Formats: sequence, C-alpha cells, structure tokens
Amino acid sequence: MTETIASGPAGSAHVDDQPRPGRWLALAVLVLAVLLVGVDATVLGLATPFLSEDLRPSGTQLLWIGDIYSFVIAGLLVSMGSLGDRVGRKKLLLIGSVGFGAMSVLAAYASSAEMMIAARALQGVAGATLMPATLALIRNLFHDPRERSLAVGIWGAMASAGMAVGPVLGGFLLGHFWWGSVFLINLPVMALLVVVGAKVIPESRNPDPGPWDMPSVALSLVGIVAVVYAIKEAAVEGYRWDIALAAAIGVLALVWFVRRQLTLPSPLLNMKLFAHRGFSGAVLADLLTILGLSGLVFFLSQFLQMVQQRSPLNAGLVELPAAVGAVGAGLAAGWVARKLSVRIVVAGGLAVVGLSLVGCTTLHGDTGTAALCFILFIVGVGAGFSFTVTADVILSNVPKEEAGAASAVSETAYELGAALGIALLGSIVTSIYRGFPTPAGVSEPAVGAARESLGGAVETAGQLPADQGAALLKAAQHSFVNGVDVAAGVGAVVLLAAAGAAWFLLRGQQLGSGPGRAGNAAFATAGRQPEPGPGPAADDPVERL
Repeated sequence: MTETIASGPAGSAHVDDQPRPGRWLALAVLVLAVLLVGVDATVLGLATPFLSEDLRPSGTQLLWIGDIYSFVIAGLLVSMGSLGDRVGRKKLLLIGSVGFGAMSVLAAYASSAEMMIAARALQGVAGATLMPATLALIRNLFHDPRERSLAVGIWGAMASAGMAVGPVLGGFLLGHFWWGSVFLINLPVMALLVVVGAKVIPESRNPDPGPWDMPSVALSLVGIVAVVYAIKEAAVEGYRWDIALAAAIGVLALVWFVRRQLTLPSPLLNMKLFAHRGFSGAVLADLLTILGLSGLVFFLSQFLQMVQQRSPLNAGLVELPAAVGAVGAGLAAGWVARKLSVRIVVAGGLAVVGLSLVGCTTLHGDTGTAALCFILFIVGVGAGFSFTVTADVILSNVPKEEAGAASAVSETAYELGAALGIALLGSIVTSIYRGFPTPAGVSEPAVGAARESLGGAVETAGQLPADQGAALLKAAQHSFVNGVDVAAGVGAVVLLAAAGAAWFLLRGQQLGSGPGRAGNAAFATAGRQPEPGPGPAADDPVERL
C-alpha cells in the first residue's frame, strides 16, 4: 500500500484519513526494530570489560568502539530518512534489518579492536535505516493524533524495554557464553521482523519526492563525522592543527549542506521545518538530553562491574529500574501532556533527570543498591516523559510526505547527542582517570598499562603481587569514580539547561487532539504555529505564561 499524498493548499492533501486496518499489528512488528536497537545499545556497555580483556583496546580505541556506531548513524540518518521517503520506508526498513543482522555476526566474531570498530561502523550504516523508518511508518499508519500519541508511547516504551531487557539478557549471556553472544541475539529478532514485516507492514513513500541528491548525502556525512571527530580528539588530545582542520572541514561541509538544501527544488532535508519553534525545541531538547546522559550511561556498567565488583547479571538488574521507569512514563506521556501541557511535561521531565544526575555526583565504591536503583528509576521516568512527547511533537507537526526526513532529524539529534556525550563526558572521565598516582612499588610500565583503561588496570593488577595489585586497583578505581562524579555534574548542568530551553521553545505547543489537525497545515508557511485544537491544553493558563 503506497501513501498517496498530493501536494496542494494547506490542509488539502488528499489522504484517506480513515483508520488503517491492521495498523496495530504492523506497529507490533515495527517496534521489534526499536527493541533491537535498545538491546544493542545496552549490552555493549556490559560487554565492554570482556572486550577490554580479549581485544585489548587502548583507551582511545575503547571510546571509538563505544561511539563509532553513533558517529556513522548520525551522519547517515537524514540521508536514509530521505531515501526512505523516496524508495519506500518499508523496503528500506527490511533491507536495513538484513544488513544489521549481518553486521552483528561480524561484530560477534571480531578478533581485534580494529575489526570491532569496523563492524560497529557498518552496523551504524545499517542502523541508520531502522529508526527513521519506524517513526515515519507510524506517522503514516496512525492518522488520528490520539492514536498516534499512544503508538509513539508504545514505540518509546519498547525502546526503553530494550534497554531493560539488554542488561539482564546480556548479563545472562555473558555469564554463560563469550562476549560475542550479545551481538548474536540480534539475529532471531531481525529474522522475525523481516519475515512478518514483509507481510503486515504497508509500504509508504512520498509520491513526488524528486531525486536523491548525492552531494547532499556526502556533505551531511562528512560534516557531522568531521565535527564530532574534532570535538572528541580535542577533548582527549588538546588542540592540534589536524584537529582544527577536521573541525573546519566539518563546519564548512555543514554550512554548504544547509545552503544547498535551501536552493534545491527537492532538498534532502526541508530546512523550513526548523522555522517551527516547536519542532526546533523538541530536537534541541533531545540533543541536549542525550548529550548529558550518554557519557554517564556508557561508564555506568564499568562502575558497577569493575568498581563495585558486581557480576554482569547483577549489574544489569541494577540498571533495570531506569528502563522500567521510562516504559511507564512513555505509555502515559501523551495523556499527561494533554492534561497539563507539552512544555510542562518535557521541561519538567528534563529537570527531574538533571536533579537526579546531581545525586550521581556523590557516587562512591560502596554506594548501596537501593540508592542506585532509586536514582536510575527517577532518571528513567523523567527521560521517558520527555523523549516520548518530543517525538510526538515532531511527528504531529510535519507533512506526511516528509515524515522520514523529519524522523531522521529527531534520531540524528539522539545519535549526535550520544556521540558527543561519550566523546566529551567520556573524555572527562578518561582524563581524570589517567591522573591517578603511582602506588609504591609498582613499575611505571605497569602503571602505564593500567592508565589506558579501567579494564586494563584490572588485568594489570591481576599480574602483580597481591599487595601491589590491590594498591594499583584501588588507586585506579578511586580515580575512575572521581571522573564519573565530575561527568555526572557536567551532565546535570546540561540537563537543567535543556529544561530551561524546552520551557521557552515549547511555549504554546500542543499535541493534536483529533484527526482534523493535519500536520501538513502546520508548515503551509515557514514558521507558522499550528492553530490551537480542542482539548484541555488549549485553555491551560500555564500555556499562556
């Protein structure tokens, strides 16, 4: 079934707004991809200590293993979202699913740090097709805004469920099999998605998309990857001429990309979307939120396993409350946003996450399980409310024919925030960690090896006499925790700033309350706010502040 959208005057797009039969079954299949991405993100963190022991990556290589996926996927999301609008979102989703499964096998059997980095990069290429396609298909499956809000809530809840299942399942696998098994669990999910999705997901595309502009694809990829690379290297190595050159190339490529989009008759990304304050506010909130959270999340599993000496399964169970809170909040987010307002839910959720991160600045080696679970649960609730509502805002205010590209912008903000967060906050942790003092009696070569990563310190300590090994490990753990505490403080500042920005930018923004509020009308002219729809939010005195 192909989306038949004809461009015309505002609000006059010829779309059959009757509910699609089988839309909920199609949604059930779509969220399998989301579940997979959630699982894949969290099991990598748990597997990091085992990767460190087996592949022996340097500290820089370990960061690349963690963020190369985000670099590549961020650079390609807009291009893949736009490609799905052109060739068919279902087709691209199924092709990407097959590719993701194949690259998971390559990652599982990686025999070196370089091979793992390459496998994660190729996973990023395939992964760039998944998330934008799922959100764009939801936009075209659910025409009623209330149904769409519920569908987006389920979509977000399944992403969180993947994060919940990932640590527990990954902990079980790592306790019984080798680390590559955490990637092989992708295969049955991908197989089910491809086989069932081919039958139940309707195809949709923009009927008049224009050509896919390859120079724009190259510019977006080069621009984003070069800028993120420069930030990452500058945070670790300081400023050098080659880093400055990479930054300059990235900025020039992005400026050229924007200028090209403004002149093309069929741009890869319609830049007029950003003239809408609600759209821009939602994207910015997502970017800052993930930036503030991702670096801490990346190192949390190492803290639980290498500092608190928990098993992988135990560490996964400690992280479980965050995902549980996010699932519940995601399912309720649309209803709460209509009862209160969009900006109260988004800004309030981000403020809650920021304050929770303040609590993380007091982490130490013997922090209790109850305290960790409580903090992570509150983080999950705040993030679940915020992410679900911002996704709904983005989908509710774009024309259906541009759903893929707009969804890709949302996901690009997420992935770019993750890459920047790991690069910046991760670099803070790494730089503080490497400054731990040399314990008495421990040779400089041993200390040098330990300073590469906390995993390296654990391995080196095991090769030294008991007293020297214990002193080295204690010094490394203490320094690592200090780094995590500082990163949590920086993350808290970023989240509180995001809450303030959301409060301002999402003023007056509402979720749709009935099928008459077509997204096409919202962008009939650049930057025009959608007309208020019926419902409690329209009369909310807070929204008039």
